Amino acid sequence: MKVILLTDIKGVGKKDQTINASDGYAKNFLIPKKFAVEATPANVKKLEKQKADEAAQAQAELEAAQALAAQLEAQPITINVKTGGNGKLFGAVTNKEISAELKAQRNIDVDKKKIIAEPIKTLGEEEVSVKLHTNVTAKVKVIIAEG
Repeated sequence: MKVILLTDIKGVGKKDQTINASDGYAKNFLIPKKFAVEATPANVKKLEKQKADEAAQAQAELEAAQALAAQLEAQPITINVKTGGNGKLFGAVTNKEISAELKAQRNIDVDKKKIIAEPIKTLGEEEVSVKLHTNVTAKVKVIIAEG
């Protein structure tokens, strides 16, 4: 009997996969426990539509991430910090501060966990990576100035 799996089942198959299962296994275990549905033409069509919707949503998310990356890379952000007499910072500029400055200067909300950088401890220009999507990483120039 052909069935469409609704969940991952170890040793049987992955979610949304169509498999051939023995009639007893399908009727007595997979279908009653809602692990699978019979692969009727209606269920196969429903599965194909669901996969197409997921692909369209993934494409939209990728395009949105690419647009945001272009905005982030367009111009640098400037962070004014207090420094000592020899040009060293008091403390460091962290991902949290970079995220706050992106929000304040450009009105772009980026989670601090998506910013990939070591704490910045010197004045000057640094390049920081921002992971927006599995396939999209933006490079943001951060200028650390005395202020």
